[in-house]
Amino acid sequence: MRASARVLAPLRERDFRLLWTGMTVSLVGDGILLVALAWKVYELSNRPAAMAGVGVAMAVPHVAFLLLGGVASDRLDRRRLMIASDAVRGTVVAVLGLLAITGGLRLWHVLGLVVVFGAATAFFGPAFDAFVPDVVSPERLPQANAIDQFVRPCAYGMLGPAVGGLLLAFGGSGAAFLADAATFAVSIAFLRRVRARTQAEGPAPDGAATTTPGGIVAEVREGFRYVRANVWLWATFVAATFAYLLFMGPVDVLLPYLVKNELHAGAGTLGAILAVGGLGALVGALAVGGIGLPRRNMTFIYGAWTISTVVIAGYGLARVPWQAMAVSFVFGAFEAAGTVVWLTTKQRLVPRALLGRVSSFDWFISTGLVPLSFAVTAPVAAAIGARTTFVVAGLLGAAVTFAFLLMPGVRAVEAGGGRQRRAAWPSPGDANSIAGGAGLPSR
Repeated sequence: MRASARVLAPLRERDFRLLWTGMTVSLVGDGILLVALAWKVYELSNRPAAMAGVGVAMAVPHVAFLLLGGVASDRLDRRRLMIASDAVRGTVVAVLGLLAITGGLRLWHVLGLVVVFGAATAFFGPAFDAFVPDVVSPERLPQANAIDQFVRPCAYGMLGPAVGGLLLAFGGSGAAFLADAATFAVSIAFLRRVRARTQAEGPAPDGAATTTPGGIVAEVREGFRYVRANVWLWATFVAATFAYLLFMGPVDVLLPYLVKNELHAGAGTLGAILAVGGLGALVGALAVGGIGLPRRNMTFIYGAWTISTVVIAGYGLARVPWQAMAVSFVFGAFEAAGTVVWLTTKQRLVPRALLGRVSSFDWFISTGLVPLSFAVTAPVAAAIGARTTFVVAGLLGAAVTFAFLLMPGVRAVEAGGGRQRRAAWPSPGDANSIAGGAGLPSR
C-alpha cells in the first residue's frame, strides 16, 4: 500500500493529472487500433507481406520526421504540438472508420493513411518525453515515469486490445476505428487545460539558450554533439536499433498471423494476449515505482531488456494461447521495468533545453531500422517459418542487447544511480575532438 501511494503521488499535481487523464483515454484508443488495424489488414489480404507493408508505410515517415519533431518540441509550445499531432491522427483514424463502415476500405487506403499517421506521431513522441518534466515536480519524476509505464500497459496493452476485440466482434472494424478517433478528441480536450511550467525553467547546459542561432540544422547538430559526447546515450540508442531490427517486425507482423493461422483463434484471443502483456508491464512498472531507482541503473536497464527480448523466442514455441499469454506477460514486465529506469535516467541527466532533441534522436536512431524489420519479416518467415523466425529474433536480439552493456562508458553514469551531475556538454569547438561513434525509442 505504501509503495502504491508513492507511485501515485504525481497525480496529486493538477497538470500532470490532466495530462495523464487525457493520455489514458487516448492510449485505450491506441490499443483498440492495435488490434483493429492488424485484423482488418489480414481480412483484406491474409498474407504477412500485407501487414509488413502497412508497418513499413507507418514507420518510414515516422522515422523521417523525428529529428524535425525534436527540434519543434524544443522550439515550439510542446502542448500545442501534441494537440496538433492528436488532431491529425484522429482525423486519419476517423477516415479509416468511415471507409470501413461504407465497405469502401481497401488496402491502398490503409497504406496511404498510415503514412500520415506515422508522420504526425513523429512530432508527438519527442514533445511528450520532454513535456513530462514540465508538469511534475523534479522529486516525483521517477514516480511519474512509473505511472507512464503503469498506465500504458493498463490502457494500451490491456483495456484497449480487449475493447478492440469486442468492438471487432460486435461492431466490426469501422466501429473500432471510430472509437479510436473519439479518444483523440478526448485527449485534445484535456491537453487544452494543461498549464506547464515555462520550458526554460530548470538547468541549461553551461548557460546555453533553448534555441541555437543558425536555424533547424544548427539545432539538430547541437543535439547530435550532445548525444555523441555521452556513450551511455548513443550506445543505448544503437543497441535498441539492432534489437528492434531483429524483433519488432516479427512481433507486429507475425503475432496476429500466428494467432489466426497457427493457434486457430480469433481477434479476441489476440486482444487477450496483448492484454496479458499489459498486465505484465503494469506489474513491472509498479515494482520499480514502489522500490525506487536501482543504484546500478544502466546494468538494470540492460538486464531487464535482455530478459524481455529473449522471451520473444517463446512465441515460436507456443502451441496454445495461454503459452503465448505467458510470454507476453514476461515480456511486458521486464520491458516496462527497464523503460521506467531509462526514462528517468535520461530526464535527470539531459539538460532541459536539449531534452526534446535528445528524445528525437532516441526515437530516430532506435527505430531507424524498423521499416527494414517490417520489410524482411515476411520473406524470412516464408523461408524459415514463422515460429523459427520468433526463436531467432528473441535469441539474437537478447545477445545484441547484452553485448552493448559491456561497451566501455555505458555504465559510467551508475555512480549516482542517475542522480549525479548532468552528462557532459561539449562546446561547439569540442565537437571535432570527441571520439566518434555510431550515432527504441530506446525501448
